[in-house]
Amino acid sequence: MSRRSSPTCCRLSFATLVLLLISQPAMPQENKSTTLELDHVSICGSSLDTLRQSLTDVGLTPDLGGPHGNGITQMALVGFDDGTYIELIAPIKPGVTAGSAWAKFMSDDAVTCAWAAGTNVLLQEVDRLKKAGISVKTPERGSRKRPDGMSVEWMTADVGNTTPGATLPFIIEDQTPRAWRVQNSASVQGAPLGGVENVVLGVNNLDASIALFRKAYGWAEPLTETQKDFGKLAYFPGQPVILAAPSGGGWLSDRLAKFGETPVAYLLSTRDFAAATKRYKLSGTKTWFGQKLAWFDPAKLKGVRLGVIGQ
Repeated sequence: MSRRSSPTCCRLSFATLVLLLISQPAMPQENKSTTLELDHVSICGSSLDTLRQSLTDVGLTPDLGGPHGNGITQMALVGFDDGTYIELIAPIKPGVTAGSAWAKFMSDDAVTCAWAAGTNVLLQEVDRLKKAGISVKTPERGSRKRPDGMSVEWMTADVGNTTPGATLPFIIEDQTPRAWRVQNSASVQGAPLGGVENVVLGVNNLDASIALFRKAYGWAEPLTETQKDFGKLAYFPGQPVILAAPSGGGWLSDRLAKFGETPVAYLLSTRDFAAATKRYKLSGTKTWFGQKLAWFDPAKLKGVRLGVIGQ
């Protein structure tokens, strides 16, 4: 016969285990890390035709997206394989921007102006951010009518107290199928580009901005390095944002003085850096955080800083 422990022995063992567990010091609760799912980035200008031509000139021909439901703005987009996209925003009527959150950006052609993070649980994310001490506005409905007449609908929530998507990304959740909102553009099908990889965010105080993102998303300390043209950079590995604070004067200081903290550059991923460099005639190759980086011609893009990063 096999031996069995007596009921008394089992009770004593269980009681001892409970006492041991109770006697252990409580472990501190850590803010759970949240991975941001980059949805899209925006470039604002006074003329949609001008914006579309500037991207066409560098080999990224946008598709017409149609007017927004606010009756103020219209858009076009370059959709990539990974589902991210570059959005071009301009007024429907030339010069009529009143009522749009990005009115001041549309007054200047081709200005990087906002970024958005996607979610399927918008209300949960709003609640999480509020509990983390981050200001979030009440979600609002948005819509756009495509050139084929189909209506696309979504919900957004603005995060922080600045222009939507200027510092922390605004949140977007589709109410209609996401495939209705964005498709892979013909101009980049088969191209050595994966999608929008990083938003380079211009900030005044690097330490304060690092603290803000860590508070909002529970991230670990970022990697830092200095680049001559962008100042001091902070990168959170695995996340789609790079913070950039000027080391002195220069274009970034001027940009911050004019527009405040906003995206200042967008970086596209690549599966083949050499092929992307050749196809798009990229220049100014450098290394950021161990990755090769080169730029599209900013003159053709009316000053927009759009790069490609990869190996």
